[in-house]
Amino acid sequence: MSIAQNPLSVEVALPREGIALLTVEGHLDIDTATGLQHHLANQFQHGRRHFLLDLSAVPFMDSSGMNIIIRAYQQTRESSGSVHIIGPPPAVRRILDLTGVSITVPVSDTVDEALALVDKPRDEPEL
Repeated sequence: MSIAQNPLSVEVALPREGIALLTVEGHLDIDTATGLQHHLANQFQHGRRHFLLDLSAVPFMDSSGMNIIIRAYQQTRESSGSVHIIGPPPAVRRILDLTGVSITVPVSDTVDEALALVDKPRDEPEL
């Protein structure tokens, strides 16, 4: 499918200093993943180190989308930042689980849950 058939929309909000909430809508695939990559790079360049990716309106994601998320995760870890996935639909959640991405990158149901994880000290044990 071409980008014209499945455009990707990314809206950026700044809930707190150093934190970018990217609300993604549309198919996150080989045709559209670079759009998300550009938004992440722009926010990182502007000093954001924590990224909340709201994928609740992403009905499909392929390996290109996962690669963008993994690269963002690796980049933020080097600067004591983080990446959090919010509200992936069942099909996207299944891909995240099958590939092990959801083990590395935290998945939350809501923005508030993700913000709480950002606030939690790194050495605090999981419950």
